[in-house]
Amino acid sequence: MSDQPTDLVVMEQGSPEWHAHRLRYRNATETATVLGLSPWQTPYALWLLRTGRKLPVETDAMRHGKTQEPAARRAYEALTGAVMEPQVLVRGDYSASLDGLSLDGRVLLEVKCPVRGRRSDLWQDVLAGVIPLHYRVQVQHQLMVSKAGLGHLFVFDGEQGLIADVEPDPDAWIAIREAWDVFMRHVETDQPPPLLEADTLYRDEPEWRVAAQHFIACKQRCDEAEAELAKAREALLALRRYGREEGAGVQVTRFMRAGTVDYKRVPALAGVDLEPYRGAGREEVRITVV
Repeated sequence: MSDQPTDLVVMEQGSPEWHAHRLRYRNATETATVLGLSPWQTPYALWLLRTGRKLPVETDAMRHGKTQEPAARRAYEALTGAVMEPQVLVRGDYSASLDGLSLDGRVLLEVKCPVRGRRSDLWQDVLAGVIPLHYRVQVQHQLMVSKAGLGHLFVFDGEQGLIADVEPDPDAWIAIREAWDVFMRHVETDQPPPLLEADTLYRDEPEWRVAAQHFIACKQRCDEAEAELAKAREALLALRRYGREEGAGVQVTRFMRAGTVDYKRVPALAGVDLEPYRGAGREEVRITVV
């Protein structure tokens, strides 16, 4: 990305145009998710959004942050004397929506407005000199796109704020790009990323328990019936004498099924990318007795 320019995109953050823009690019706010570091979203959940299977939902915390952001920016400017302009920047496939960029382009601002203010874990972490990793990689993504020399994470309690410095880390940029490459292959091939523990919703309501117990009982009966069916099949096959035999309501026929083609052994296909010829993915559901 070193030879790619950074472009300013003129649009209002949160507008329909901005949401459409985010679907086209690799966004800083999604980088923690792609890296598997987000406390709120998994790669699978983001894949559902990126493939149109789900629509984005604005949470109360997101609405609170959006409402508080202008006041937070004014508080930051009063504290530092800098003038910060919100900007949406693009560099190659990567995008960053900055809460502020200094007029000389050297410092970027990322605002966080936790609902619990000074009682929040984030305020206490930054007060202790610790930046949570999921926020650190977000700012690293912004530094990579903006080419700014310093990132400021500003935690605002509604009146005052704390500033935490984030220095550019090119090694982190490499990890960010590699993770995005992997994630986007899942999007482009319509194949979901592996599920994480956070993708599991544990259910214990009465309706679920009744349905689950009924399923287990039915499956157990089916398993027993399948075992009996296998024994009956073997007993019938042991009596075969001809190519086709029929009697007492059953017919037994011998036939040959063609073997599957091992495409990896076809010389003409050596080195050929077969992914463009793959059919559309389809969602399936597996029920497992645990």
